[in-house]
Amino acid sequence: MFFSPLEQFQILPVFSFYFINFIDLSITHSLIIILFTLLVFSFIFFKILKNNANMFLVPNRFQLIIESIFFIVLRLIIDNIGLQGKHFFQYIFTLFLFLILANLIGLIPFSFTITSHLVVALFLALGTFFAINIICFKKHSLHSFSLFLPGGSSIALSLLLIPIEIVSYIFRPISLSVRLFANMMAGHTLLKVIAGFAWSMMLSGGGLIIAHFIPIIILTILMALEFGVAMIQAYVFTILICIYLKDALFLH
Repeated sequence: MFFSPLEQFQILPVFSFYFINFIDLSITHSLIIILFTLLVFSFIFFKILKNNANMFLVPNRFQLIIESIFFIVLRLIIDNIGLQGKHFFQYIFTLFLFLILANLIGLIPFSFTITSHLVVALFLALGTFFAINIICFKKHSLHSFSLFLPGGSSIALSLLLIPIEIVSYIFRPISLSVRLFANMMAGHTLLKVIAGFAWSMMLSGGGLIIAHFIPIIILTILMALEFGVAMIQAYVFTILICIYLKDALFLH
């Protein structure tokens, strides 16, 4: 039983193991959830590859869900990047599907939300950010630095705008990761507070045993809301990646 709503975010070792007494190689419940997410992710891709040569004219439920995600990501790329963005479809689709799975698995009772930790969200954001910069420099070479100089700016105004643009550009992966982890952490914290309140009311006895159904109903509504937040945060993360990629491909 947790005594604080924030205790659910603690990373605890399941199997402790230390290499040379000071290198911690323990297996944590966070690592187990990450491996489980990758297992589900691999299973879905295996099903896609297996059924790719035998798609049904009338799609089944699994095919309908995958096709819906496929067209959502494809439309997202075309609307924000253009036809050139189709070259990056595989990565963006993989990132979008992984974020959805990670967020939804975190809603399972007694599970763990890996995206509620800044280190996971920052790893995804930084890895993608570095890749986008490599693509930008490979395509535009030294012209990539025009990202920090808005078109039509005077020399005097450029002295002010360039430092602002550089700081803004550097903070892109930070804001991207903080947005994801903060929303997931806030939602799960609220769920824990409501659940703890209902549990305390039930233990108090008397008329509170009946009254505790009120926070349970609220908790059910919030679970549905959190399900929507999990989907929306994956979508927002992906659409911002598409916007940053568009800037890298076409500059200003």
